[in-house]
Amino acid sequence: MTTVVLIITAVLTALIAGLFYAYSCSVVLGLGKLNDSEYLEAMQNINREILNPVFFMSFMGAVVLLPVSTFLMRGQQPAFIFLLLATLAYLIGVFGVTIAGNVPMNDTLDKFDISNSTMDAIKQMRENFENRWNFLNNIRTAFSVISITLVICACIWNKDA
Repeated sequence: MTTVVLIITAVLTALIAGLFYAYSCSVVLGLGKLNDSEYLEAMQNINREILNPVFFMSFMGAVVLLPVSTFLMRGQQPAFIFLLLATLAYLIGVFGVTIAGNVPMNDTLDKFDISNSTMDAIKQMRENFENRWNFLNNIRTAFSVISITLVICACIWNKDA
């Protein structure tokens, strides 16, 4: 059972790492080519659409299963240490950054009325949003890749596997 939980944990963590990686190396680059209004509208739509059961299953599934996997592997070195570090990386660098950084920015952007704003206000909103959001996403990308790498290490060095 522990191995099954570990595999599911790895899959969910990998899905999130892939999502943030895809954003960092393609989506934000493509969005960056849009004019200010198009960019803000696209980000509003993306931020609304990502709030779906498939995303939440992966994102929150990793939040739950990483600590569970760590607990299940207690006493099994070095897998336990790898999972403990993976859990900390995910909870701080992925979940924490998302909740404390990206979500508040997304909420602010969601309330911004593009159609009734001046071009200067639209330009200012983009300037306040884009670079900081991308920076935070790059942090999430790095920490999610670190997390999945550590989970893979735990899988490789799992004595019960």
